Amino acid sequence: MLKIMPAETVLYRASFALRLLDYYQLMKPRLILLFLITTATSMWVASHGQVDLWKFFVTLFSGACAAGSANTINCLYDRDIDAIMERTSTRPLPAGRVQPWQAAVFAIALAATAFILLAHFVNVLSAWLSMSGIAVYIGVYTHWLKRSSSQNIVIGGAAGAIPPLVGWAAATGDLNLSAWVLFAIIFVWTPPHFWPLAMMIEEDYAKVNIPMLPVVEGARSTAWQIFYYTLLLLPVSLLLVYPCGASGAFYGAIALILGVLFIKKAVLLLQTPEDKSVARSVFKFSILYMMVLCLGMTIDSLPFVQNAMSTLTQPIQAITQLIPIYG
Repeated sequence: MLKIMPAETVLYRASFALRLLDYYQLMKPRLILLFLITTATSMWVASHGQVDLWKFFVTLFSGACAAGSANTINCLYDRDIDAIMERTSTRPLPAGRVQPWQAAVFAIALAATAFILLAHFVNVLSAWLSMSGIAVYIGVYTHWLKRSSSQNIVIGGAAGAIPPLVGWAAATGDLNLSAWVLFAIIFVWTPPHFWPLAMMIEEDYAKVNIPMLPVVEGARSTAWQIFYYTLLLLPVSLLLVYPCGASGAFYGAIALILGVLFIKKAVLLLQTPEDKSVARSVFKFSILYMMVLCLGMTIDSLPFVQNAMSTLTQPIQAITQLIPIYG
């Protein structure tokens, strides 16, 4: 026999589900996904594909909590301008669905959960690195630079580059040159990833006096900056192959192809910097770039891929050994 729940119960459950959705939105889950991808990739590369699954899942869950905490504090800090900007006016805080004190408690709980889990089940270095990511995102980017400098996303982008360090520390207990190269890749990738988005919504930023680069210097200057960073990103991404040796020829080929395509996208934007559809295309490609680059690192570290690439490159190595060296 079908049991009919009281109307009060139905309303309560619906209200509870909506409240959970509000807190979920405070965490900005779409941003968290990219952070988790770079964290997971870093752990995989650092452990040469031999990942401790328990540490892997704890690190990713803790990373989601830490990133969610930082994003919630960002929403709390920026609720005044979020209420004015069209794309953010319906967020839980400016819309009044979540009170500031509730968001603060939620953010603290998330940060504490991340630190305790990492410190207890993984290692203290990864725990403190996750906290440093929160500190940089809130202290350096949100509080200091976002409302005062057109270079806010460049320096503040260091916060988004910390997850690979967390992943590497979680897998190995320390940080070596390869870990810092991963940091550098994300750091250099962030401006050409974010600035096209800023070009698309520059009117919103101008409305609330946020000095994003397109607002301050215009679309053409921003397009040139994006181009310069895509040029720099290509050699930086190849540092994992040489001198680090953390990745091999398969990743190197992927990084080279992606880098050239990213530069080509930036050139197209240079030709029509006022065209927001082109900026949107660059923004979307930047996300694809990072996801495929991480996939390339992961596949490259698989033993059968390394063996196959070693077999393919043996004739080249043999030929180079036959070439006489004069000097």
